[in-house]
Amino acid sequence: MQANETAKELLTFTLGREEYGIDILKVQEIRGYEAVTTIANSPAFIKGVINLRGIIVPIIDMRIKFNLGSVTYNELTVVIILNVAKRVVGIVVDGVSDVIELSADELKPAPEFSSALDMQYIRGLGTVDQRMIIVVDIEKLMLSRDMELVEMAEAA
Repeated sequence: MQANETAKELLTFTLGREEYGIDILKVQEIRGYEAVTTIANSPAFIKGVINLRGIIVPIIDMRIKFNLGSVTYNELTVVIILNVAKRVVGIVVDGVSDVIELSADELKPAPEFSSALDMQYIRGLGTVDQRMIIVVDIEKLMLSRDMELVEMAEAA
């Protein structure tokens, strides 16, 4: 087994009291939250778009997407700019924790139950220093039909 198959580096972030992890290789940059230009008739979780060095980037609020209650923006709120399938997308999260490394044996399958987050986007659950990390397949989530980003990007 090759080294890159045994351990994955994840950027962890918080939404409410939960901690999530995404593949660090999908992260382009981390920015403070700034005002966005809203797009008429877009789903509630798509906050709008920003102009990032000449690239129009859709901004998704993950708290709204995952039905995690009221959304408040403060100085800790950040936007993680992702590069998924040659598309640049931003996700709004409550805060960024750190970068962790999870080996394949530390990642356990997620239990099957109904939840606000469709389980098909969950890679598994990992535990690091008594912290439970929900590992999200961010590319699969961002490219899913219900995100409506594919059509939005083609229309732009």
